[in-house]
Amino acid sequence: MDDAILIKKKWYVLATSSRADDRTRVLKQGDTFGLFDRHGDVQHIGIGDQGLYHKGTRFLSRFELTINQNRPMLLNSTVKKDNSLMTVDMTTPDLYSSGKSDIHKGTLHIFRCKLLTEGVQHEHIRLQNFNGKEIHFNMEFEIAADYNDIFQVRGLSRKKSGSLLPVTCKDNVISLGYRGLDNISRHTNIHFNIAPEYCEGHMAKFPVSLQPHQKLDLYINISCEAGEEKPEILSYFEAMQKTDNFIEKYDALSADIFSSNEQFNDWVNRSAADLRMLTTLTELGAYPFAGVPWFSTAFGRDGIITALQYLWLYPEIAKGVLNFLAQNQATEHKPEADAEPGKILHETREGEMAELGEIPFKLYYGSIDSTPLFIILAGEYYDRTGDRVFIESIWTNIQQALMWIDTYGDRDGDGFVKYARESSDGLLQQGWKDSDDSIMHQDGSLAKGPVALCEVQAYVYLAKLTMAKFSRLFGEEERAGVLLQQAQSLKQKFNDMFWCEELSTFAMALDGEMKACKVKSSNAGHLLYTGIVDQEFAQRTAKTLLSDSSFSGWGVRTLDESEINYNPMSYHNGSIWPHDNAMIAMGLARYGFSYEAMQILTGLFDASIVLDLNRLPELFCGFERREGQGPTLYPVACSPQAWASGAVFQLLQACLGMSFSVEKPQIRFKNPQLPSFIHRLQITNLRFGESVIDLAFRQHPNDVGINVLRKVGDIDVAVFM
Repeated sequence: MDDAILIKKKWYVLATSSRADDRTRVLKQGDTFGLFDRHGDVQHIGIGDQGLYHKGTRFLSRFELTINQNRPMLLNSTVKKDNSLMTVDMTTPDLYSSGKSDIHKGTLHIFRCKLLTEGVQHEHIRLQNFNGKEIHFNMEFEIAADYNDIFQVRGLSRKKSGSLLPVTCKDNVISLGYRGLDNISRHTNIHFNIAPEYCEGHMAKFPVSLQPHQKLDLYINISCEAGEEKPEILSYFEAMQKTDNFIEKYDALSADIFSSNEQFNDWVNRSAADLRMLTTLTELGAYPFAGVPWFSTAFGRDGIITALQYLWLYPEIAKGVLNFLAQNQATEHKPEADAEPGKILHETREGEMAELGEIPFKLYYGSIDSTPLFIILAGEYYDRTGDRVFIESIWTNIQQALMWIDTYGDRDGDGFVKYARESSDGLLQQGWKDSDDSIMHQDGSLAKGPVALCEVQAYVYLAKLTMAKFSRLFGEEERAGVLLQQAQSLKQKFNDMFWCEELSTFAMALDGEMKACKVKSSNAGHLLYTGIVDQEFAQRTAKTLLSDSSFSGWGVRTLDESEINYNPMSYHNGSIWPHDNAMIAMGLARYGFSYEAMQILTGLFDASIVLDLNRLPELFCGFERREGQGPTLYPVACSPQAWASGAVFQLLQACLGMSFSVEKPQIRFKNPQLPSFIHRLQITNLRFGESVIDLAFRQHPNDVGINVLRKVGDIDVAVFM
């Protein structure tokens, strides 16, 4: 069977195909990321997204190594398990001159290593001669920088652009540059430890002579400079040490997971490494950038959900997300940015197009759910840490978020929060399914706004409960009572108006005329996550979500295959998103459906086994699982993607029924379960305030046993069945 299919001029590649793992290798550090092919080169192939990027701009669009103008043969290519380093082994084919073979195939070894620090790519190339005689050859580099904004790389055309500057070669430095329409000059400076003998235009050439077994080491720094910004230039080994120090410091604060299943461990370790790589240390704290390449920036919704997924292992991310979003909360009404006082950020962008207003996303607020999710994260962070001092520092922001919900969110006062964009360039759909065609009626027609999404009402419900809890914490009992009553009223009205008896699930949304969008979608799983669903509807909703038409075998589809608009290759109308499934699993476990939650965990685990580097992408296609084949890839999915990486941790939390009580303090497990492929599990270095605990879980025929291996400080473990 072919391992790639062409549909409507787009290629879809099976995860089991060798073609699926030769597209890109990813490195990221801070505001800088690189997409390379498996040779370590930057080429304009496929969708043309390879390059070295910094703050939303591509500073390197071509960087290709050749030997005597021949591309080396690939032997091996990988990214280190902690994502710090890309390593490549190559050799050459037979190289000829004057009809004779000067260098035999497989006798010149080319070792290539890359890593990033903020604004700089560091590279080490080692050449070694395993021929029995001295060899002579040229090593060449083809170099180019187009300085395209990330939105141009995605396909957005500009009416006018700035000017490329002349390429200069001086001693061991090649400089490329661009003068933008924002009057900022951007430069790419390529520093070699050995000066090239020939350098002209976009080509640098190094003549090399090697005795038998002799080595030559070439070190290259490629720095990205914008305006007055000058990144720190470290040596290759200094950069490696700095990276190792960061990883060591980060890992010291995070809990560790180890199981009896090595393939599950590979998934967990890759996911943890991806989250660490995607997390950027901003001036306001650690923030998980959404994903590479298209979303390597701070997104409100993505950051919040990622923080919730990883909260039980590493609460510092949640603190950074809350602080960043609090400091960037909207303070005035700006229709062009879909901003209103109290609203939480959707995304922020840097780069020329954002600076000039050619895109509205410099600070953009077109997200209907980020604001209630912000309150939910604040509540979960407090339960996890008891950090009252920090909550008090953002308490005004939390209250402003609630004010937005009650005023701008619920404009007509009917109790439901709705969206309708004001920015002509902004997002039409402003929930997490933000494709233009993602919200529809049963006949396939698109819903007209203002739109009240089902999951948004659920988030508001949980946000109200969270605010009631905070009100009690701060001694405002009367206000707490009012908020509880509001939450209960919303729950009753929601179940009355959104439940679809004939579908055995909840409507995706209500349109502007309050007509229900009666389609079966994954959105209903988010309702279970918040607890807004009446018990009588929970079991039927769970059954619908795990039915054959909804659950593909890999995960729950965004849209049930029985719906008119179902398309397994669409972005939101039939595809499978790991983060979506993780939230569904949390909801299922909340209502006691642990077996169903483990079905989702098992499906995504099986997918991770066959995916390159055990990395779950942003999404994959929703085709039915077929024996002997992996899931079908979505061609432009971000990989890694923060909330896809965080999914495994939330899935595990769901199966263990894990929660935290700050009053005790206590770690709680409600009906803990382990999937059949995990017999033993250990969680070590789990911190709770000043306490640290190590836990061991063992699967028994009818339950899961929990043992405390180590405990330092005042902390208890409680198990509820």
